[in-house]
Amino acid sequence: MPQSCVAIGCAMQYDAPVKRIYIESLGCAKNQVDSEILLSYALDEGYERTLSAEDADVIVVNTCGFIESAKEESVNTFFSLHELNPKARIIMAGCLAERYGSSMELEEADAIFGNRDLSKFPEVLSGRERVLIPHDYPDPDSERDARRILLGYPGSAYLKISEGCNHRCSYCAIPVIRGPLRSRPMAKVIEEAERLIASGIYEINIVAQDLGAYGTDEGGASRFVELMDKLSSLPGDFVLRMLYIHPDTFPEGLIELAAERKKILPYFDIPFQHADPAVLRAMRRTGSPEIYLSLIERIRKALPDAVIRTTLMLGFPGEDRKALDTLLGFVRDARFDWMGSFLYSREEDTPAYEMRGEEEHLKAGRKAAEWQKELEALQEEITEEKLQRFTGHEYTAIIEDPIEGEDLAIGRIYSQAPDVDGLTVIMGRGMKSGDRVRVGITRTRGIDLEGVLID
Repeated sequence: MPQSCVAIGCAMQYDAPVKRIYIESLGCAKNQVDSEILLSYALDEGYERTLSAEDADVIVVNTCGFIESAKEESVNTFFSLHELNPKARIIMAGCLAERYGSSMELEEADAIFGNRDLSKFPEVLSGRERVLIPHDYPDPDSERDARRILLGYPGSAYLKISEGCNHRCSYCAIPVIRGPLRSRPMAKVIEEAERLIASGIYEINIVAQDLGAYGTDEGGASRFVELMDKLSSLPGDFVLRMLYIHPDTFPEGLIELAAERKKILPYFDIPFQHADPAVLRAMRRTGSPEIYLSLIERIRKALPDAVIRTTLMLGFPGEDRKALDTLLGFVRDARFDWMGSFLYSREEDTPAYEMRGEEEHLKAGRKAAEWQKELEALQEEITEEKLQRFTGHEYTAIIEDPIEGEDLAIGRIYSQAPDVDGLTVIMGRGMKSGDRVRVGITRTRGIDLEGVLID
């Protein structure tokens, strides 16, 4: 439609067609936050979001580059979306772009954009830059932290409190990709939390590469407990879920604070990675089964309802059957509520890369894949048994997906983090995405719970 002419004799003007942008976010929750920030910059530039890649004028693939399987998924997703809509401009962004962008031969990409300074995304979006891998980090006070669209389910959001990592585990490429630890100013984190609460977010998932390291890049001790103290003191109806706390630097006072503050969910995501002391030393980690079990005992003693999730790695150089048996014994003793496992990925630019050659790595990987089945079978039995404690009790649940045409919905209670744990199937009417409801748990079904809506 023609715009109104504001001066006599001016040329007739027409509204330019709105450009549509589609973003595919891969990898971890921290990457999802980045995708939300990129999307917000695009909206600032006059784009509108589309949920269909086929309708998009611009497609952004925000990639993961952590391990080999994630890199393969990122590349496959890029080419699938390009084939689906070859007319759209397609941008490879994120961790894979950051890691390989300057040397990546990817003619199909209209642009390649790293993840160090997201404020430069408009330069790529406009076409002014084809390959942009900023090595400088943005001024924390100038970073965008008001996300205009969240990509998760209604009522739930991620809040990133730091970027990068200083731990330098021998297998990990995160410092190569994301750089050293950079904690966001506490005032900025609190301001963003206040905005999320004011917008109706109930579940705030606090994320970082290691929450416990928050503030240590400033030359002192961890400030994570101080941050959680301030966040849990904010007014409003919300809860805080903590994700990813390195066990070797678990913050003093955190357990006591979580026991005191009802807004802090008794949910601890602690990636132990292994339990055999020799394997841990090779990983440049300092724990042992005894040290780790003591931490778990302290948490459960102070918080009887605590849920503990971990991540374990199999196939690391030097792991043998004896080390695996140590790990299996640790899992039996720890009795984790949830566990994820993955196979060691031989990543260039990491100290572990030179610990063995590619042929030996492939051979060890095949053996580790068999060990992984053994580990996961053990954990599955433990998880199913641990879930029994929820039956016969009432909990607050957040609704994710009402089932169309059915009197039921899929939701989560405090023991279930988004995207990684089991779910709760809730029988009842009138539930909508983002609703908070009371649910009575009636039984377990595999790694999921079933319950009924309580009026």
